[in-house]
Order: sequence, then structure tokens, then C-alpha cells
Amino acid sequence: MKRLGSVLCLTLVCVLGAGAATVRADDATIASGVSIGPVQVGGLTLEQATEAVLQSYLAPLTLKVGSEKVTVSPTRFHTVAPVAAAVAQALAAAPGAAIPLKASVDMSRVAAYVQALAKRFDTKPVVGRLLVVRWRPAFAKSKPGQAIQLLATRILIRNAIRDAVRAPITVPTRRIAPNAAQLQVGPVIVIKRASNRLTLFDGTKLVRAFKVATGQPQYPTPLGRFQIVVKWKNPTWYPPTQDAWAKGLKPVPPGPDNPLGTRWMGLSVPGVGIHGTDEPASIGYSLSHGCIRMQVPDAEWLFDHVTVGTPVFIVDK
Repeated sequence: MKRLGSVLCLTLVCVLGAGAATVRADDATIASGVSIGPVQVGGLTLEQATEAVLQSYLAPLTLKVGSEKVTVSPTRFHTVAPVAAAVAQALAAAPGAAIPLKASVDMSRVAAYVQALAKRFDTKPVVGRLLVVRWRPAFAKSKPGQAIQLLATRILIRNAIRDAVRAPITVPTRRIAPNAAQLQVGPVIVIKRASNRLTLFDGTKLVRAFKVATGQPQYPTPLGRFQIVVKWKNPTWYPPTQDAWAKGLKPVPPGPDNPLGTRWMGLSVPGVGIHGTDEPASIGYSLSHGCIRMQVPDAEWLFDHVTVGTPVFIVDK
């Protein structure tokens, strides 16, 4: 009783009601069927009843967040309850009497605790990542997030401590769905370098496929994930001065002799793009200097069906 008594003096109000001394005796017992809050104290002495009530009201709470459990002591929230007065009233009560007892807590401490729970258990939604599986666009599975409902959780904790209820508390959460706008991909280009083939998809749905030309072995088209960063109609071709093969060449303005044809779709890798060509016989072969060549009508069609930001996956086979 010494340990519980010290807790009582620290966290619970020890106030005896008027006249309590006249009913208190070391061997006096509480009438049968008497309860204090949810605690049955009939047949107990004052000391036994006090200990039983303290054990009930100071028992730790169990909270379930998804599949995980956490426990917390009511003392964390500065729990206060007039236990001594309730026990004294029980000693004087008739058989079967129900003595009310409500504990109170510091709600600012409850709020801080619930906020800490949210910081630990809240999760953000994961949007399905676009990737290529067997040369077709696919999405890695999206995952919803969760957020603890702060106010509802605070109320559940307060009520459980107030009424000495120790059934596990299922912490209410709300589901956070992935941003639907981020899942609306639109056009996706997949280029198979080994077979010189460009395929346009709408999300994961096949739209159209084309024969193209890709880079020579000494100037390979890069592999990886890129995106279209610029779109130009009737571009001027400028020789890549850093490459030896272009030494001495001059810019070519728009026209039938332009190496880019009539459309340029630049990728997010320096010097590489999808474009038309003035060498239609190269289509279907690895003959470019790293770019992806298309027949001029095909490049014009593709130009009208993609946007800046369109993902471009270049795979080997």
C-alpha cells in the first residue's frame, strides 16, 4: 500500500468527505455489492478498497494503431480523481450502492501525446511508379497513406481514463488516397534499341508503333528513362561541334535537306532527340549518331500526340 499511497498523493486527490472519520475503522468493511465507478469494493476494508480503485484508475492504457500496440500510463496526463472521498462514501453506503468516480486529465498533455503518436504512425500515400516491364509501361502498386484522427483519439483516451475502462483502444485513422492526378500519365514512349522500334502508349494502352533508326555502335542511343523537354517545328540543324564527325559542317535551315526533317522532340539527355530525317533509307537500322530517327510523316504524327514532359523509356531489347 505504501507504493500506491505515494502514487495517490502524487496524482490523485486525497480528500475525505465530511464525517469520513466517523466511519473509518481498520476492521470496517464496505457493504456487499457496493461499487466505486467500475470497481467492486463490497466486503473490502478502506485500505483494500483504496488499493483496488487505484489499481483500476492508474492501470496503463493499451492503444492499437493498425497492427501495432502501444501502452501509456494515466500518470502521463496528470490524472486526478477524489479516490479517498469515494472510498469513505462507500464505507457508509448501503448494500448495492454505486458510488460515482470520474477521473480528469490534463487535455493539453493528452493532445501532445496524440500528436506524438501521429508523428510516429502517420504515413504518406505512395503513388505507383511508372516503369517498363517486358517493353510495356506498367505501374508499381500504389499504397494509401494513413493519418490518426487527432480529436477523436484525444476523446477516447480521456474517456477511458475518466471511467477506468481498460479495453484496448483502437486508434481511429483516416485513409489518404494517392493523388489521382499523379496517376494520369497520358502518353508514354518506349524505344527498343536493338529492334529499332518506337512504340507510343496512352498510359499502359498501346496506341501505335513505328520503325525508327537508332545510334551506330560508336554513337549508341543512351539507355534509360528520359522525358521530352522541347518540341520544335521546322528546326534548324546545328552541327554538334564537340563531335569529330561534324567538324567543318554548317547549320542547315528548315527544308528538304535538313537532317532533322520537320520535327524535333529533344530528350532530357544532351544532344539526343526524336526527329524526322532526310535519309529515309536509314529507318530500321542502327545508323544515327545517337538520336532516334523517324520517317518525316511519322515524326509529324508523333509530334502532335506527345507533350513536353512525356516519359521516354529507351531499352536495349
